[in-house]
Amino acid sequence: MKPIVAIVGRPNVGKSSLFNKLIGRHKAIVVDEPGVTRDLNFADMEEFGKAFTLVDTGGFESVTEDRIMRQVREQTRLAIEDSDVIVFLMDGRTGPTADDQEIVELLRKVSRPVIYAVNKLDTTRLDANLGDFYALGITAVIPVSAEHGRGLNELVDAVIENLPERQVVEDTEERVRVSIVGRPNVGKSSLLNRIIGKERSIVSDIAGTTRDPVDMPFDAGGKKYLFIDTAGIRKKNRVSLTVESYCVMEAIKSIERSDVAILVLDGKLGVQGQDEKIAGLIEDRKKCCVIIVNKWDLVEKETHTVEYAKEAIHNKLPFLAFAPVLFTSALTGQRVPKVLETIDAVVEKSRTRITTSNLNNVFESIQTRHRPSVYKGKEVKFYYITQSGVAPPTFVIFTNWPEGVTEPYKRYIVNSLREALGLDNVPIRVLYRKRQ
Repeated sequence: MKPIVAIVGRPNVGKSSLFNKLIGRHKAIVVDEPGVTRDLNFADMEEFGKAFTLVDTGGFESVTEDRIMRQVREQTRLAIEDSDVIVFLMDGRTGPTADDQEIVELLRKVSRPVIYAVNKLDTTRLDANLGDFYALGITAVIPVSAEHGRGLNELVDAVIENLPERQVVEDTEERVRVSIVGRPNVGKSSLLNRIIGKERSIVSDIAGTTRDPVDMPFDAGGKKYLFIDTAGIRKKNRVSLTVESYCVMEAIKSIERSDVAILVLDGKLGVQGQDEKIAGLIEDRKKCCVIIVNKWDLVEKETHTVEYAKEAIHNKLPFLAFAPVLFTSALTGQRVPKVLETIDAVVEKSRTRITTSNLNNVFESIQTRHRPSVYKGKEVKFYYITQSGVAPPTFVIFTNWPEGVTEPYKRYIVNSLREALGLDNVPIRVLYRKRQ
């Protein structure tokens, strides 16, 4: 395991801004609004030959009636317990507060190095404010400005100096990246928690609880995974807050960088219009997909309920007809163990390679059964087919008229290839090239 460095502090002191500045990219959501970061956000870093994992946490509030913020506070405690070095960030403009004092008391009880930093000190003229923070009983403070990059070299030096001496074992096997997507409040975080067996994602029946995508490494059965728990994707006309629009973009980017997208549906509501749009995002990017119908324990069932439900899903999402469908309950754990098994199966199949001779024999048979339509009075000829990639299986067909291949015939080829090659549970990409 790489050492873990956690950034903790009150809401709106600039933790996410500091996180983004340190990793050199905008991964955490940054909005001038308290409480925006709710889940733990992870990113790997390497400085001066030392590798570690940086964690951005939600804001810590000692007294709150808000149920979600109480969970955020517990998440912060979890990050402190799991970390090797802690960066406690405070706000140089507002000065120390009672919450800062409580966090200092909490950190005194942990046997880990703590680096105290005061943010928003954009110039040395503001360093006069540092004196107030020593009243918290701390002996050293680093002035920083996450916005302008001031003091970050000193902060990183302090982190490196306090990292434990341990051998970092790099993953020799690439992790399978799995994004968990769907509308708000369908049970994505509950499903993730059930799969990995830990309360790593905040769970609430309030829609929109998860905002940042949460990267969660997980090993099971000799396999390595990276789960990405995303914010619920809302309809555009319901994305009213600025922060919600960030969430939609992050969820879309999470699909982009995943190998498998788990589309979570609400078993009681079935496929909604927004589910169709999310499914379209997955299909457009030709990602492997597993459809999870969650909350299945709440559905009244008869003899053929599962069959009818699958048929309804395929009718609403015909472009994901290849995706396996599982009926689960994150609450009870029903069929959740089959999720990893299904992910493994589709990933393995998506990496299938077909020999060129076998592929062309299959393709010849497909053409014999059904010839393409003529194009501008001329015959559309196919010369040969080759596989150019995997994950998804990608095929290139060389023809005299690429633009003459109609959409219905393209679908016919995809469906025929999928059936003949045993690629029933994975997306297929077929490209058409003009033979020179």
